Amino acid sequence: MHISEEKLKSILLESSLISEDDFNLAYEESKRSGQTITNILIGNEKITEDFLAETLSSYYGVPVVNLKKEIINNSVLELLPEVFAKSKNVVLFSYDKEKGIVKLAMLDPYDYDTIEYIRAKFNAWVEPYITTYSNLHYGFKQYKQKINVGFEQIISQNIEESLLIASQKNLSETAIAVPIVAILDNIINQAITLNSSDIHFEPLEHALLIRFRIDGIMSEILSLPVQIAPILVARVKVLGNLQIDEHRVPQDGRFRFELEDGASLDVRVNIMPVFHGEKVEMRLLKSSARPLTLEDLGFGEEQKKILEEEIKKPHGMILVTGPTGHGKTTTLYAILHILNTPLVNITTIEDPVEYEFPRVNQTQVNVKAGITFANGLRALLRQNPDIIMIGEIRDNETVEIAIQASLTGHLVLSSLHTNDTPSAIPRLLDMKAPAFLLASTINLIIAQRLVRRICNSCIESYKPTDEIINSIKEQIKLSGHEEIGDVPTLLYRGRGCNICNNSGFTGQIGIFEVFSMTNDIRELIKDDIQVSLLRQKAISNGMITMFKDGLNKVERGVTTIEEVMRVVNE
Repeated sequence: MHISEEKLKSILLESSLISEDDFNLAYEESKRSGQTITNILIGNEKITEDFLAETLSSYYGVPVVNLKKEIINNSVLELLPEVFAKSKNVVLFSYDKEKGIVKLAMLDPYDYDTIEYIRAKFNAWVEPYITTYSNLHYGFKQYKQKINVGFEQIISQNIEESLLIASQKNLSETAIAVPIVAILDNIINQAITLNSSDIHFEPLEHALLIRFRIDGIMSEILSLPVQIAPILVARVKVLGNLQIDEHRVPQDGRFRFELEDGASLDVRVNIMPVFHGEKVEMRLLKSSARPLTLEDLGFGEEQKKILEEEIKKPHGMILVTGPTGHGKTTTLYAILHILNTPLVNITTIEDPVEYEFPRVNQTQVNVKAGITFANGLRALLRQNPDIIMIGEIRDNETVEIAIQASLTGHLVLSSLHTNDTPSAIPRLLDMKAPAFLLASTINLIIAQRLVRRICNSCIESYKPTDEIINSIKEQIKLSGHEEIGDVPTLLYRGRGCNICNNSGFTGQIGIFEVFSMTNDIRELIKDDIQVSLLRQKAISNGMITMFKDGLNKVERGVTTIEEVMRVVNE
């Protein structure tokens, strides 16, 4: 960004939203982590993206643009190649050829080299607009929103070449041949373009099915000839440093995939023998340009306030619960980011380490090397930690050590598989944790689910049918929120458009249940009381259930009632 640190400091201090100490701490953190000062201030929730854009808009003398509210024609967007747009952090969102005016959304409107290049390219006047990182990222997602003919053509052409090479060479040589490399690279790139979290290769009797998980939902992408399956699996094994000739046992690996714009992402691989061959699952682990804040995740103001108070405590346990794939690790990392200061020593034991975290000592579970959650945690306690993050509490031994750690002056963060917050208590009791110790060590339990966001480009309102109204009333009774009066008279949904690939959704957000361990709750736990009574007491103390949190987001047009009903009953 073409603004000096001193000038940025002066502008931000004038706003009175941050202090000089805040800025200096962010400056020191930026030198350690390599992130920008502004990203650190946003990540630490000292300022918001919108505030930064408005402030810098006044300094630069350019307007602010919200790309989420702009209708960007694909033909206009793609006048700038995707790789160039991402490398320069710009999005071309308007081009009036008759008037000779190009409108450009930028993080840095003083990037004159880029402006001059585009002016010469289009022989037009360039109007720079300042935007936020999340807006820019939204603009990038508009590139290649559909599985296009070009993608399928590339795959088809390379399949023919790959099968020809396979007939002449062995599997190891074929796995590193250019055509098979091109097939896998194109599949991964397409998954990234569609904002997928996972890629699945599923061998059937007569075909290899490629499926992506997009916004939590599985989507069939294409079907390949069954003959390509062993070659493609071998390519994945080569990248993941796995045994190519091993087909009988599951294998786990990891590799780093280089993107076209020079960035990279980690890909976690699991290969499992199935009836018709080997199934491949690849989890795409994307490192955000800045850590997600609690608001980004979807925490409400009251929930956020409770969480921030509890994580300030020097010892105790904070648990995040929910099914696999619903963002528990992301929530734990967001909490770690808030806690990660030079004043504390943070250590983790994870399976696997999903994201690299600056200045946090992260250990990977490795059963073959003798590192399990239990004995790894024992070793971590001798590393003089202040804060410990355990990827998951799975067994009696791990829960015992975690409780002892929280009793001896450590703040322990971990995840657990339960449906809601009160159910975490009997789950831990089943692992032989004494009730009186749980009552004295647990500070907070968070339950969460991920729901799909309604696409802002095609959102519409509608009146709910009697069937929907009755379903909402029934769920209100089940959730225990009898104080909820009338159900919403207006609901929202996405019609489907090119931007959301006609799904009506773009991205995901969390719905949460935050269970505070008040004194009366602690007494109930000691008495080994039923989960339903624990839940009733928590609600009477002000706990917002996941359904109520989801309903709040439904009324604001963030998600649909169908999405909330789908996930709260999992």
